[in-house]
Parts: sequence; C-alpha cells; structure tokens
Amino acid sequence: MRIWKQPITVELLTASGVNTAAAHLGIEFLEVGDDFIRARVPVDHRTVQPYGLLHGGVSVVLAETLGSCGAAFTAPAGYRTVGLDINANHLKGTSSGWVTGITRPVHIGRTTQVWQIELSNDAGELTCVSRITMAVLAPK
Repeated sequence: MRIWKQPITVELLTASGVNTAAAHLGIEFLEVGDDFIRARVPVDHRTVQPYGLLHGGVSVVLAETLGSCGAAFTAPAGYRTVGLDINANHLKGTSSGWVTGITRPVHIGRTTQVWQIELSNDAGELTCVSRITMAVLAPK
C-alpha cells in the first residue's frame, strides 16, 4: 500500500536538500518505494572522524534526513513535520565506500509519526539502527 500523501520522487527529495547539511555531506537519495525511502552517504574526508571511521553524527544525519523526509511526505498537504526525538545504536564501523539507509514507518498518526531507519555498509552489514519520532503540525 502506498503511504505518500504528497508527490514524492528521488528528484523532489534531492531538490529539497539543496544548500543543506545533507547536501554538504554528500547524501544521495536513491529510491522511493510504496512505503520506504533509500539514501546513502559517502565515507570520505567530509564524513569521517579522526580514526577514519564514519562519524556517528553523520549516521544520525542520514537517519534524520530519511525519517524526516518520510514524515513530511506522508503528512497531509499544508502540514509540517518536526523532529521530537531521535536515537541511534552504532553497531559496526565503516572506513570506506558508502553507508546506505532505508526508512519505513512504524506509526503514522494524526499528531505524531515514528520511523525506523537501518543503515548498512557496502557489504550489506548493519552499521546503525535508528528511530525518530516526528510531530505533525497543523497549518496555522
């Protein structure tokens, strides 16, 4: 079942990220399905910490980008969505290639949404799991 209440494409998602932290970090949207969004971030000089591993904060930026976009495009026209809480469990370090994330809704309610995000390295190994709670704000 398709969950989107707003028109959504990879191109629209990419355009929404121009001049943002996501663009600065090299996040690329890859795919939109009936109930998911997939994006990736490079593991490079912009995104690693001093030990050469993908910075945990960058994993959270990817997770929040995915969950926030999911919430925004499932909200009714004119509504806004804003983050209330995000958590992340870092499971495995990554020192090269790409980390790809996929988000799916856990709950899409009238005033809140919860999204699950899973990040994996190029070998398909789970590197981080995250969950974001979003508030759904009615038009003013």
